[in-house]
Amino acid sequence: MSSEIYKPGSYPNLPPPPGTVGVYGWIKNNLFSSISNSTLTIISVVLIYYLIDGIIGWFFFDAVFDANSKIECRKINDGACWAVITRRVGQFVYGFYPEVERWRIDISFLTMFIAFAPLLYPDLPKRKWLLWFSGIYPFFAFILINGGYFGLTKIEYSLFGGFMLTVIIGVTGIVCSLPIGIFLALGRQSKLTVVRTLSVCFIEFMRGVPLITLLFVASSMLNYFMPPGTNFSILVRVIIMFTFFSAAYIAEVIRGGIQAIPKGQYEAADALGMNYWQTTRFITLPQALKISIPGIMNTFIGLYKDTTLVVVIGLLDPLGIGRAALADTKWNGLSTEIYLFVALFFFVSCFAMSRYSLWLENKLNTDHK
Repeated sequence: MSSEIYKPGSYPNLPPPPGTVGVYGWIKNNLFSSISNSTLTIISVVLIYYLIDGIIGWFFFDAVFDANSKIECRKINDGACWAVITRRVGQFVYGFYPEVERWRIDISFLTMFIAFAPLLYPDLPKRKWLLWFSGIYPFFAFILINGGYFGLTKIEYSLFGGFMLTVIIGVTGIVCSLPIGIFLALGRQSKLTVVRTLSVCFIEFMRGVPLITLLFVASSMLNYFMPPGTNFSILVRVIIMFTFFSAAYIAEVIRGGIQAIPKGQYEAADALGMNYWQTTRFITLPQALKISIPGIMNTFIGLYKDTTLVVVIGLLDPLGIGRAALADTKWNGLSTEIYLFVALFFFVSCFAMSRYSLWLENKLNTDHK
């Protein structure tokens, strides 16, 4: 023991006792703090080991990645028959889009990240210049994917499918439904009777009807509500219904955010002489959107997953492609591999969206602890 004497208030900070901090300390305090905890930890580790060992073996070590049929897979090994995916990966990604034209999809997909970057990350360098590309990207992507202009071969919508179809419907619905949802939320809060009534009717109708019913309406009846001579393709009609359906839910999420703003802020805006649009733009709407970030992202993720419902009206999304593969006698009975592959795609996409939502929420957090 040191014999050095310190004056009151000048004692140095001593390190914590050994075994109470770091990895060892966390393991000791959380996993082996008592006999019962130690027993449960050992049992859990054993169970997890056998579970993971079996799953990894079936997924990778015993899996077959190259075969011509299910029977050939089983002759090679008894693990997962991923050959059903590798032999049809082009269809899963592009649907029946012509193979020689798939470079157009690749370019559209890669440039999508460039277009979204300045919108999703406000601190991005050269953001002002990138926003110009974000503005023209929808037209650029439409011309590139659809064709018919600048010497590009026109591709029929009936050839769209797979993950490409999911991304087109999901991203377009998300991007278009947010501004519509904002206007609907403001309309429902409006003091103008006509605007408020129309907004309420639209929101309640869309929220009160199942999406699958709206998709059937889009596939068979929507053209009857359009002016004579108007003929939208089935894909455009589906995107319209997805957008309206999502916008109704987003409107209610944002309306909840608006109602959470203290009344005193409205009074302060009135005291400063702000009109309705100035108050909405600079005070209420930014705060409402910040409050509503988790709800908005939850709605977006739900919309993205609901794109699988288009299979009921004949569009071949990844599930539709998978069902077509299962109908082939060579791959019949491999539904586990197909559905796991599709589930992995949706998990990665939705997890990325949830992570961005959390990042944005933390970035905009102004609370000080």
